[in-house]
Amino acid sequence: MSCIFCKIIKHEQQGDVVYENEKIIAFKDINPKAPVHILIVPKKHIASMQDIEEEDCEMLSEIFLVSKKIATDQNIDDGYKLVCNVGRKGGQTIDHAHFHLLGGW
Repeated sequence: MSCIFCKIIKHEQQGDVVYENEKIIAFKDINPKAPVHILIVPKKHIASMQDIEEEDCEMLSEIFLVSKKIATDQNIDDGYKLVCNVGRKGGQTIDHAHFHLLGGW
C-alpha cells in the first residue's frame, strides 16, 4: 500500500507528530491552511469517512477527545475548526480518512 498516511503511521515516512496512541496519530500538515494545522488520523486504514463501519465508532469518539487535548496543547482551545473532507468532490485528497484541526488565528 502506498498511502502516505500509512507510511507515517508505520514511521516509514517522517511526520511532525504531535500526538500518538494505539489507535490515532496526529501530525502537522505540510501545507498548513492556518497558523495551527494538525491532521488527526486513525491508524486503521479507512479510505474515507464514507467507508466507516459501526465497529469504528469508538475510535471516532476518541478522535474528538484527542482533538480537544491537542487544541489545549497547541493553545487554540479558545476557538478552532475540526474539518473532515469526504471524497474528491468534498475536497479529500488523501485516501485515508482524517480530520483537520485548524486554529491560531
